[in-house]
Amino acid sequence: MWSLPPEVALRPKTDAQLGGTGQVPRDWAEFVPELNRSEKDIEIVKRQWGGAFYGTELELQMRRRGGIDTFVLGGIATSYGVESTARFGYEYGFQIIFAEDAMSDVSEESHRVAVEYIFRRMGLVRKTSEILEALR
Repeated sequence: MWSLPPEVALRPKTDAQLGGTGQVPRDWAEFVPELNRSEKDIEIVKRQWGGAFYGTELELQMRRRGGIDTFVLGGIATSYGVESTARFGYEYGFQIIFAEDAMSDVSEESHRVAVEYIFRRMGLVRKTSEILEALR
């Protein structure tokens, strides 16, 4: 079982536990230097299973910053947080580009189902290399 800090993880009573073993590294929430973060970047802290829009100011910040209407989505886990974020974003009218190889899930099957049967109906599914090339 993954051991997340108590301020991050909900601990409901469930019939099935989420998978994972070991401890989360101390720097698990730190940004890697390769992101080249700037003062213009905003940081949204997601504190629940649901999407990054729920309980945060993400939608407000995107609309305030020149009417951002498209976002690239990846993350952990495909059929949980990524899918929840996608559903909120879709319902808010955002265009979504899914970075398929920048997300993972508890099983290959659950990842594949989300990508093939849900994401392709909500936006564009691409490899990270294709997204980077389009941005150049």
